[in-house]
Amino acid sequence: MNTIARTVAAGALALAAATGPQAASAATIDGNFVVTADGVRLYVKDWGPKHGPVVTFSHGWPLSSDSWESQMLFLASKGYRVVAHDRRGHGRSSQPWDGNDMDHYADDLAAVIDALDLRDVTVVGFSTGGGEVVRYISRHGTSRVKKAVLVSAVPPLMLRTGDNPGGLPIEVFDGLRKASIENRSQLYLDIASGPFYGFNRPGATPNQGLIQSFWAQGMQGGHKNTYDSIAAFSATDFREDLKKIDVPTLVIHGDDDQIVPIDLSGRASAALVKGAELIVYEGGPHGITDTHKERLNQDLLDFLSK
Repeated sequence: MNTIARTVAAGALALAAATGPQAASAATIDGNFVVTADGVRLYVKDWGPKHGPVVTFSHGWPLSSDSWESQMLFLASKGYRVVAHDRRGHGRSSQPWDGNDMDHYADDLAAVIDALDLRDVTVVGFSTGGGEVVRYISRHGTSRVKKAVLVSAVPPLMLRTGDNPGGLPIEVFDGLRKASIENRSQLYLDIASGPFYGFNRPGATPNQGLIQSFWAQGMQGGHKNTYDSIAAFSATDFREDLKKIDVPTLVIHGDDDQIVPIDLSGRASAALVKGAELIVYEGGPHGITDTHKERLNQDLLDFLSK
C-alpha cells in the first residue's frame, strides 16, 4: 500500500471510529453534558425520578431542548424520567464546524442514551428530531428502545426528487439558506410569527412569548450549524430507515402544518412503519408542542401507558 493509500485508509478508519455504535459507547459524562467520541459536548436535561420509565425528547430546528419543557414537566410529574439534549450546534451544546448531519445527530442521541445507560426508552422526536429518532433506530437498533413517537416529523423525505415527486422543491430550502445568510435573526422571527404556530392564519392571535422563545432558542444555536441543518432535515431520505422500525410507533401531525405538510410526512411515515398509529390534529400547525400542548401531553401519556 502506497503512502496516499495508507493516508486515505487511515482517514476512513478515523471517520468510522468517530461515528456509529462504537462512538456512542465511548461517550462520557461531565456534569450536565455528555461528551461524544469526537469531543462534542451535548447539554442534557435529566428530569423526574431516576428509576421511572424513560422518555427521551429530540428537538426541532433551530431550537433546543427547551422547546420540550411543557411535555417534560408534565411527564416528569407523572413519574417518568425525561431526558432531552441540545443537538450539536444548538442550544448550549458545542458548535462543531463539521458533522451537522443526520448520522451524527443519530449517533449523538445514541451517545446520550448509552452514557446514561437508559433502557426501555420511548424515543420522541419533533420535526428534525423525528428524523434523528428514525435514523437512530436505523443505525443503532432497538435494543434500548421500547416505543417511538414522531411529532410533526420530517420523514420520510421533504425534498422533491425524481422518485419523490410530492416533495417540496429545492427552491424552498434554498430560500431558507439565503434568508439565513442574509439575516437569520429576522428569519427566525418571521417563521415564528407566521407559519410555525399558524399565526398567519385568519383570526389567529400571535403570541409574543412563543415568538420570542423560538427566536431566543434559534439565536443560541451556531450560525454554521443551523445553516447546515437545513440540508439535514430537508434532503435526508428516511424511507428505508422507517421500514426498520420494529417497536410500537405513534405518529402525531397537524393537518394545517405549513412547515412539514402532513401528506408528505406524517401520513407517509405512518404508512411505512408497520403497525404505526396516526393521530391527526385537525387545524393543527407545525408547532403543536406549544399550541396543542395539553392534548399532546395526554396523547403521549396514553401511549406510554399502553
